[in-house]
Amino acid sequence: MTRARAGSAVPAVLRQWLRAAPLLACLLFAAAQAASGASVWLDATDRPTQSARDALRLLADAAADGLDPRDYRAADLAGRAATLVAPAGAPASPSPAFSSQAAAARAFEGDLDAAMQRYLHDLRFGRVDPRALGFRIARGTEASPDFAALLHTAAAEQRLAQAVAGMRPRLPQYGRLRAALARYRALAADTTLGVVPATATLRPGAAYDGAAALRRRLVAFGDLPADTAPSAGRYDTALVEGVRRFQSRHGLAADGVIGRTTWAALNVPIEQRVRQIQLALERLRWLPDPTARPFVGINIPMFRLWAWDPATPGTAPIDMNVVVGRALNTQTPVLGEEMRYLEFRPYWNVPRSIVRNEILPKLARDPAYLQRNDMEIVRGGGDDARPVAASGDNLELLRQGALRVRQRPGPKNSLGLVKFIFPNDANVYLHGTPATQLFGRTRRDFSHGCVRVEDPVTLARWALRDQPRWTRERIEAAMAGSSPVRVDLLRPLPVILFYVTAMVMPADQSLHFADDIYGHDARLERALASRRR
Repeated sequence: MTRARAGSAVPAVLRQWLRAAPLLACLLFAAAQAASGASVWLDATDRPTQSARDALRLLADAAADGLDPRDYRAADLAGRAATLVAPAGAPASPSPAFSSQAAAARAFEGDLDAAMQRYLHDLRFGRVDPRALGFRIARGTEASPDFAALLHTAAAEQRLAQAVAGMRPRLPQYGRLRAALARYRALAADTTLGVVPATATLRPGAAYDGAAALRRRLVAFGDLPADTAPSAGRYDTALVEGVRRFQSRHGLAADGVIGRTTWAALNVPIEQRVRQIQLALERLRWLPDPTARPFVGINIPMFRLWAWDPATPGTAPIDMNVVVGRALNTQTPVLGEEMRYLEFRPYWNVPRSIVRNEILPKLARDPAYLQRNDMEIVRGGGDDARPVAASGDNLELLRQGALRVRQRPGPKNSLGLVKFIFPNDANVYLHGTPATQLFGRTRRDFSHGCVRVEDPVTLARWALRDQPRWTRERIEAAMAGSSPVRVDLLRPLPVILFYVTAMVMPADQSLHFADDIYGHDARLERALASRRR
């Protein structure tokens, strides 16, 4: 329930070193190659090898992973490769032309190697360091591959495509988004998908001259079967069902009524959707390998939580709504940590910022506020802290931070009846809530930074699934008890709070889009643009 603190910036020296690392590796590789006399990119006549041609094709196709071939000089390298011709034979005294040809071949060889190493690095880890954007993403203990050695071996064995595939994230979501990117690029090139004519609010059964254009868009997006009969200038039942599916995929109320927000979503340029998918692929490259252990993931802008288990790849045993931090001033941070324990019937230790900005002003207007909300002023830390009276002196000490406010366990507690703790610098966690009506909203950013979960019992049961004595019945009994109960996990459970505005949903494999509620897409766009300067 606390505000997320801004992450510290990566030192400029470190950023410069990280940017230079691929180049330094390339230079070391080139030196080693020169010493051995071997070349994987040029044959004995200084013409590009088959591996070089494979590498050029891979660089040209970098856009299939949401990368930019220009970052790897794909077109320039392809053009230079075409100019490399076999020398007629080494003259007794090398001519200027022969020397120039050899120099061009050496330069091409080094630049292609540098481009491929950069490509592999970007594919594995992303183009932007998430820490530079204030995101707390830990890569765990995964070691960075020796890109130079990997590249040299793969090229020598003519299996560059396999090496590239091995650099892609192992998340099933990555492959699904990659396929969606290809599909939406094709849609963006389709000149028949014009703008859907917008009118006033359009309700089922109403006459509508733009029915044909609406049908084309819904069919193209997969929200309407291709064999759906054309409507005769009317917003008929088939179109209504297609619009409902479209609304559901775009975080809108799926009521079939086309109002201002639905018209706007229908007419978002497809190129913008392509860009959302590209940015989502970039962010997935930041995440640690999820295939080794079960984990819980929360997609912040889609207000959704899933649990995944490598034992059942491609499926999500848990799928529920969540409430996240307010976009304006209490955003939920992007981070990756490990859940260590659960606490049933928790106290809520109210953060000082909330005490200062919310509770003290309410107390000034309503002296009974604390009592009505099961709150108390306490001295000291821990659950056994001693309550004190809400006297004038103690209120002044509260303002100074010498005392604190907590909310007693129970049905009024803002944390609900259980919290899930994964220690982190932002002091956020998952928890229940008494305000369950908020889960029915389409946009759910209402918290102070923590994540409220829709079904805490199911999440608790899954987190404790390797402790058989913690049955659903015992969990519910602990939540209905009279005092806090802490339960440590036998094994830490990774929790990833991530942020993507394009995602293929595990439940039905449909592509969903979300609004950029925190502006993180825009920030990443700027970071990528500055990288090219």
